[in-house]
Amino acid sequence: MKKFIEQLLKDKDGSFSLRELATGLFILVVIISWIAQQFFKLDVPEFMFYSFVSLVAAGCFGYSIE
Repeated sequence: MKKFIEQLLKDKDGSFSLRELATGLFILVVIISWIAQQFFKLDVPEFMFYSFVSLVAAGCFGYSIE
């Protein structure tokens, strides 16, 4: 499990990257907010959800620029 997480946090050159960490954290936040809204009926501000999704998209878009 530790090796899998290390591989997720590395970029294409094999070094650790903050972009992968930030994108992973934003994906985790989006999943948690979706679960909170769907199953626990907690209101998540819509603009926050869209901003986190756009940050994930920006992290993924960075790979196409490289």
